[in-house]
Amino acid sequence: MTQIIVLPHLELCPDGAVFEARKGESLCQNLLENGVAIEHACEMSCACTTCHVVVREGFDALEPSDEVEDDLLDKAWGLEPHSRLSCQLIIGDTPLTVDIPRYSINMTKEGKR
Repeated sequence: MTQIIVLPHLELCPDGAVFEARKGESLCQNLLENGVAIEHACEMSCACTTCHVVVREGFDALEPSDEVEDDLLDKAWGLEPHSRLSCQLIIGDTPLTVDIPRYSINMTKEGKR
């Protein structure tokens, strides 16, 4: 198990969260299983950017993102150098501190068609 610290997010976890994540699974899966209802409009298939996170600590220990993830991240709101899609970030041995951006680009949630 690997410790994950989620920094406070106004809607998803106002007090932040700390939990033990299962290695070999995506960060998105672990967040959902631990009560952090991160958006994942494409059902974790790497086809949107709604599960975008910023890795504040532990980024250098992660496997690098691939070209598909990088292309999608270019469309994410609040992109930073340590941004990742949580559906593509596989948990390893290194503890992570993550920040969920305040906004996402989710046309369905925003009521647009």
